[in-house]
Amino acid sequence: MTIDITAVFGPEFSGTLQTARGTAAIGREADELQPYDMLLGALAACYYSTFLDIMKKKRVTYDSCEIKVQGVKREEIPATLETVSMSITVYGAEQERGFQQAADLAAKYCSVYQTIAEVAEMSYTLTFKEAPDNSYEG
Repeated sequence: MTIDITAVFGPEFSGTLQTARGTAAIGREADELQPYDMLLGALAACYYSTFLDIMKKKRVTYDSCEIKVQGVKREEIPATLETVSMSITVYGAEQERGFQQAADLAAKYCSVYQTIAEVAEMSYTLTFKEAPDNSYEG
């Protein structure tokens, strides 16, 4: 599978990431993404996509899932990630059975997780909460 993106920049660090599926602003301003924003966002998206596939095979339902990712960069150059921690919160699960195995398998099979794990110490926690009144409707 080939993945093509185009990043277009002006003379400063401000530009646009363009893909066949959409665009994102890159830069240092409040409404722009920086490189590690995109990397950690890619981790959350890849991990959840893998987790979701596993949960569908298990036929386990829940209302929504929130993944918060925190990365700590090394001080030395190149400033690769030293640690990455993910906090996974599942909302509205009728039961907790099967989720930990799915979380473990998602980490094992998510290619972005495994790529980052080559340079960083990875960890994740899994918690459960009642479905909020404004649960995701996607």
